[in-house]
Amino acid sequence: MLDLLLEADTRLFLLINGWHTAFFDMAMVYISAKLFWLPLYLFLAYLLIKEYRKKAVVALLFVAVLVALTDQVSVHLFKNMFERVRPCHNEALLPMVHLVNGHCGGKFGFVSSHATNVFGIVVFISGLLSKRHPWLVWVLLVWGLLVMYSRVYLGVHYPLDVLVGAAVGALSGWIILKAYVLTEKKWLYRWN
Repeated sequence: MLDLLLEADTRLFLLINGWHTAFFDMAMVYISAKLFWLPLYLFLAYLLIKEYRKKAVVALLFVAVLVALTDQVSVHLFKNMFERVRPCHNEALLPMVHLVNGHCGGKFGFVSSHATNVFGIVVFISGLLSKRHPWLVWVLLVWGLLVMYSRVYLGVHYPLDVLVGAAVGALSGWIILKAYVLTEKKWLYRWN
């Protein structure tokens, strides 16, 4: 069963990675770059400050804890435990992998840290801001899906790497959101 799943994962990887053009090569490099999304991060920080005022400082600290958590979990509980070689490091696949700019990353790719980090933020920020800004959930979801797709397109992750990474990130975001809500109820309820 696992062999069938991994074979399907490889086929889907080759399909997505094989649909490349010069324009999308460049676009996906930018979409995958964390600094490219700096305007989005600043906009999210602005919305948090606007909605939460003084409490926004604590919410932003929880975002920092969340990113540290998702980053460490993706590496230490998954990449270092499962040791699934990235497609761009897989000798059998290498002749078929379209690698943009020769960038591959570390040896292991399960799970994608990009997907884990992004979906942690998607769930956490959506939980804090979706009541006042329901459209934001869709913006964040599109952002997350674009980042996931870019990682496969660029040849550095299999589809399962990004799917499981997104699930781990979403769970982490939900846990940190619950911790923030508890903190807000217990200690921050008087802040305005």
